[in-house]
Amino acid sequence: MSRILKTIFLLALTVNIHAGEYNPVLNIGDPAPQWKDLPGVDGKLHSLSDLESSKAIVLVFTCNSCPYAIDYEERIIALREQFAAKGVAVVAVNVNKVPEDSFDEMKSRAKLRGFNFAYLYDDSQQIARDYGATYTPEFFVLDGARKIAYMGALDDNPASDKVQQQYVATALQSLLEGKRPQVSETVAIGCRIRLERKRRGR
Repeated sequence: MSRILKTIFLLALTVNIHAGEYNPVLNIGDPAPQWKDLPGVDGKLHSLSDLESSKAIVLVFTCNSCPYAIDYEERIIALREQFAAKGVAVVAVNVNKVPEDSFDEMKSRAKLRGFNFAYLYDDSQQIARDYGATYTPEFFVLDGARKIAYMGALDDNPASDKVQQQYVATALQSLLEGKRPQVSETVAIGCRIRLERKRRGR
């Protein structure tokens, strides 16, 4: 192997050493990236540290404009209803910068659909970069130590009447029983998150 090929190979290993099977940034067991003072549709600022007492946290990247995200709204509401009394927090965040996903539109959507979970907006889009999120909806389960325990899809079918495996719910139940999820990473299915390109300095 030539010196150039060896260098490329080593660089590839370095870049992907912390990436999961499907996530370009995080791996299972990694500490969950912090978020701080993100505005919510409830008029409050939200940080990960606010959820210190939660036994587990479900972080979902979603939006108003994606048909897949819309199809999952009722399922996210149901998930929160199922696990809230067990000490699980559900937090949704939108990072898209299109008119349909503006903060005002988020407020209207949350009111219309009766969201029972925090719905946050990150204008910087940094939280999506930190988590390696690329789709809406895309789910991350944080355990009690705030490490990544699961990431990927909520379940195995965008059509609610055809779901056979509840990935997030099963992962949460395992964590609440003191076990690690047997399925810890799946492919997220949805619309691509619209991240702005960062301009390089001259």
